[in-house]
This record gives sequence, structure tokens and C-alpha cells, in this order.
Amino acid sequence: MNYKIRKAVSKDITEIIKLCAEHAEYEKANYDATGKAEKLFPFLFGPNPKLFCLIAESENQILGYATYSFEMSTWDAELYAHMDCLYLRPQFRSLGIGEALVKEIAKAASDNNCKIMQWQTPVFNERAIKFYYRIGATSKEKLRLYVDEATINNLIK
Repeated sequence: MNYKIRKAVSKDITEIIKLCAEHAEYEKANYDATGKAEKLFPFLFGPNPKLFCLIAESENQILGYATYSFEMSTWDAELYAHMDCLYLRPQFRSLGIGEALVKEIAKAASDNNCKIMQWQTPVFNERAIKFYYRIGATSKEKLRLYVDEATINNLIK
């Protein structure tokens, strides 16, 4: 299959939100698309983007996406690349596209002097885990915790 990997452009925002919804469904997570395009837009396409998005595309059809950002590791005292999302529509998996997206993020990491890339995937996503190990990833057992807005508000009272 012929495809290309390109940086997302502002006109992709609606499709990015659709991909987010598909990705969330695949990961058995709740996702409400309401207002997400407006919230995400400045982080992706503003004057100082905080999030970067790559699009896999073939013949003007979007096959999937990957997003990443640069974060700081206190322990390493260095920036690292954090891959937040990697998702391909089901019919475009196992074609090398996911690996191509990861390689593009690796190039961005290297260009920004990052020595580490990190990401997470649900423990039940066995196919992704096999893929990640195949491309050379290792893992650490950690539990990812979070609090929602209501809990944040309770914490600051």
C-alpha cells in the first residue's frame, strides 16, 4: 500500500477528533468529542504548539494518526518524547504504517536531543504490546493514576 506520513494541518482537526473517538472506543475508554476541536486546536496549531500530530494518509484518505509532545524527566534531568496516541484504523494495521509513525516520532525526538521516548498502552492491548516489543521497546510496571476536575477542585479547597 502506498501511503505517506505528514504533519497534521489545521484542516485535519475534525478528522483528528474522529480518530480520537475511534481510538478511545478501541481502548474501551469514554470519550466525549464535544468541544474537543476548539480545545485541541491551539495546542496543535497555535504559535507555540505543545502537541504535535502526524497523519498517515493514502490517496487523501486518513489511515491513522500519532501524537506526541516533549516533556521533562526530573530523574533523567532531560527532555523526553512522549507519544500520547498511536492509532490506525483496523483495515490499515499490520502494513508497517504504525512503525513508520513511531520512526517519525523518533526522528523528532532525536532532533530535539531527546534520548528517551515513552508511551503507554492498556494491558489488554496485546497486539500493540507485541508490536512495541518487536520494535525494541521495554517496559516498566507502573500504575497510571489520575484525578478528574472535580477531584482537583476538592483538593484545592
